[in-house]
Amino acid sequence: MSDPARVLVVAPNWLGDTVMALPAISDVRHRFPSARLVVAARRAVADIFRLVPFVDELVALQWSGRWWERGVFAGDAGRLRPLGADLAILLPNSFAAAWLASRAAIPARWGYRSDMRAPLLSRAVRRPKGRLHQGAYYQHLTRALGIESGPLEPALTVPAGAAAAARRHLLDRGWDGARPVIAFAPGAAYGTAKRWLPRYVARLARDLVRGRQATCVMVGSRRDASTARDVVNMIEADAARRVIDLTGQTTVEMLAGVLGIATACVSNDSGAMHMAAAVGTPLVALFGPTREYETAPLTRSGRRAEVLTHPVWCRPCMLRECPIDHRCMKGITPDRVRAALTPLLSSTT
Repeated sequence: MSDPARVLVVAPNWLGDTVMALPAISDVRHRFPSARLVVAARRAVADIFRLVPFVDELVALQWSGRWWERGVFAGDAGRLRPLGADLAILLPNSFAAAWLASRAAIPARWGYRSDMRAPLLSRAVRRPKGRLHQGAYYQHLTRALGIESGPLEPALTVPAGAAAAARRHLLDRGWDGARPVIAFAPGAAYGTAKRWLPRYVARLARDLVRGRQATCVMVGSRRDASTARDVVNMIEADAARRVIDLTGQTTVEMLAGVLGIATACVSNDSGAMHMAAAVGTPLVALFGPTREYETAPLTRSGRRAEVLTHPVWCRPCMLRECPIDHRCMKGITPDRVRAALTPLLSSTT
């Protein structure tokens, strides 16, 4: 086929996966520089593409993934159809993604051969075998489709207005504008097994406030708010005055702005972790039940991320809830995290 005039990329469904897919989407942009690049993404992750300048148009899909919402799904297909895309590249493995492109009457539909959807694809790529980072998994697909791979380095660009709004918000909440800001992402959407112990977060935040004269900021979604409250409530009053809880209170753009201001970030395996890396914030990432070799943060050139694990026989179990004693996360002590964080702070001061 000749080069398409309009290319639709269907984005992954989770925030972290979406960030890890950015290098592959950038490769698509470079392969088709003259095409109009449209991204279709679920509402929960769509706003991340407002931080990606090379995307020409964004369509926020309304379907939540529930099978009984057939009318909503049909509505999404109806909204995509008038775009007149010549090619759809499907990053999710799901049957639904292929069915969406088919219902939108997009003639060329490319993606992995998975979930019994091969008959709906005009080009179906076999999934790779063995260990592969999720970002490399997306690039394996695009490379198999004849698209050259660039650096495995996702990049988010924080608009000046969002950066200024984030700074004002932190100042309004008590930051003095001079102390180093350390971001903490204490939650994780996948389940409690991925979360570093709240008492550990509280201890490290307290020590950073007292020892580094830092302002610590809790970030995350509304679902993380109760975890963040638990953390703040465990911190002694003198240090808690320098802890700002923003969980559930930021847009994606403002979260990116806050992370861009931060001197460093401490995070579980979460969407916020991947955003911090893509913004360029030095990062300590804590992995328990999940596979760090598949979802470790992808850093921008010249930036650092330290990945910490605790070697126990049962990890990586990939369970949402730990059925025993959460030893994989208990073994990552505050002292270990502080030791990993110290050189990152030194390199940015």
